[in-house]
Amino acid sequence: MGNRDIIVIGASAGGLTALTRLFGGMPKQCAPTVFVVLHITPNAHSVLPQLLDRIGWLPAFHPTDGEPIRPGHIHVAPPDHHLLVHRDRVLIRRGPRENRTRPAVDPLFRSAGVAFGSRVVGVVLSGTLDDGTSGLRAIRRCGGIGVVQEPDDAEWPGMPQSAINRGEADHVLPLDRMPALLSRLAAEPAPPSPPVPFDIVTEARIAEQEFTTVSDDTQTVGKPTTLSCPECGGGLSEIHDGPVLRFRCQVGHAYSPDAMEAAQAEAMENALWVALRTHEDRVELFRRLGDHARERGQPRLAATWDKQMQEARRNAELLRAVLSKPEMRDASAVKTR
Repeated sequence: MGNRDIIVIGASAGGLTALTRLFGGMPKQCAPTVFVVLHITPNAHSVLPQLLDRIGWLPAFHPTDGEPIRPGHIHVAPPDHHLLVHRDRVLIRRGPRENRTRPAVDPLFRSAGVAFGSRVVGVVLSGTLDDGTSGLRAIRRCGGIGVVQEPDDAEWPGMPQSAINRGEADHVLPLDRMPALLSRLAAEPAPPSPPVPFDIVTEARIAEQEFTTVSDDTQTVGKPTTLSCPECGGGLSEIHDGPVLRFRCQVGHAYSPDAMEAAQAEAMENALWVALRTHEDRVELFRRLGDHARERGQPRLAATWDKQMQEARRNAELLRAVLSKPEMRDASAVKTR
């Protein structure tokens, strides 16, 4: 089976600092095979491999699709692409976003569990919301180990706290103690791996885009609901993932509980802005119609248009008040992290 020398790491907000601290403390003689997903802006030019190279632990790079896995290297997810592993090679796929992001942590973790079973150590670092929790559960169901940064030690505790709250952490510790643990685990022989659960294999296939029809695969691991995908409007199926209820749509978009709530809040805010713009257009329309009626000597018709203009203005003011509430601003802030 080999050692527990496959380390997969997921992070979001505050993740660069966490990775720098973690890799900076790793012993030089420890050389596992490492895969990293850090949530980044889709259209950004990523210099993360260069930044990780400067730390001086292991060489880091952006792999290409189908490239053989490089032992003793840090494989970094490129912008706007999922990083997956499949047997002895890397897959770089621009598949459906998961938890509103691409790259996402969960697809990498699931694929590693399927490919390497008990050899995998999953690590969740600083970040908001709960990407990585489902993936960490998949790793542990495949015989691997879950390691989570102590939330009080993280710049953003959301991702670590989610994994802890849902019971997916075998080890919880601050970053200054994590290198010693990972070095010890990487040197340990991995026990025999249990059979890989069917649902994990299926979801890994969806991320790999190795399928004929996504909706068929989704319905084998979930139950159709009347809910719609906040991103594409397709039907959502609910997936009972242990104590957690997750969602995946017929084209593959997937949502953890926190990501689903955030996506719906974002969709609602967008709809409110559209409604506000429409009401402001109506104010201008009714003003013009009222002025035209007065010019033509039609005061009663002008009064009717003026009344509708006032109603549209009240609706616009109401929508502006809703959009200015603190909870709406908080939802907008979360979606950028």
